Amino acid sequence: MKKLKRFFIYLFLSAAAFVSIFPFLWMLVSMTNQSVDITKGRLLPGSALVENVQKLLDQTQIGTAIWNSLIIAVITTVLTLLIGSMAGYGFEIYRSKGKDIIFSVLILSMMIPFAAIMIPLYRLFGQVSADAPLIGLDTLAAALLPTIITAFFIFFFRQNTKMFAKDLVEAGRIDGLSEIGIFFRIYLPTMKTTYAAAAIIAFMNSWNNYLWPLVVLQSPEKQTIPLLISNLGAGYTPDYGVIMTAIVIATLPTALVFFLMQRHFVAGMMGSVKG
Repeated sequence: MKKLKRFFIYLFLSAAAFVSIFPFLWMLVSMTNQSVDITKGRLLPGSALVENVQKLLDQTQIGTAIWNSLIIAVITTVLTLLIGSMAGYGFEIYRSKGKDIIFSVLILSMMIPFAAIMIPLYRLFGQVSADAPLIGLDTLAAALLPTIITAFFIFFFRQNTKMFAKDLVEAGRIDGLSEIGIFFRIYLPTMKTTYAAAAIIAFMNSWNNYLWPLVVLQSPEKQTIPLLISNLGAGYTPDYGVIMTAIVIATLPTALVFFLMQRHFVAGMMGSVKG
């Protein structure tokens, strides 16, 4: 009876895994086929991989788009981890009468969709462009600044900080460490799994961000990889082989980051739930 139950469990898990991974497998197969074969629903590998890659390199600036996305994603991830962890650490470690009210306001801000503040943000960066062109419209800085930190990451780090041993803070103060020293020399190394989980989420969100870069980046040489893929599919006769090739290339960095840090990701998320 137990063997039969285990068999059905593994059968269900195998089916669920296949359903989950099938879209990626279909992309891998499609990038080897021509556009006409993809529209016919061909599920077998073809011989057009080199042709699709060559077309992608000749017709687009995919190298520039990947570089732009990488710059935005890396800078956003680093600043998100730094600012979010400092804010979450401060909310949990230090005592203040008004901190819970401020934190509640931050949580409420998560209810506001980004589309509602997109136009005011655009006008703000439009006004900034005249005085500070380096962070104005059509710059990578403008694409990443509004996404550096969100209420979610502050909440995420605060919840994980609840599991941080507060005695370590007192021990650091007794040893003569400054508050900044305690944060960087005690808190940060202790919370490695939390940082890993947050880094994966922040990197994937930034890498796949489409709406705000679409609005603020206007030059072809400033476009990110999601914008490039969108432009490939906007023509009258899109080449689906080239599109699938671009999608697979765009998926590789996020997949690599996740697989390298997945163990820490699970530990960090479990810590957040327990907190």
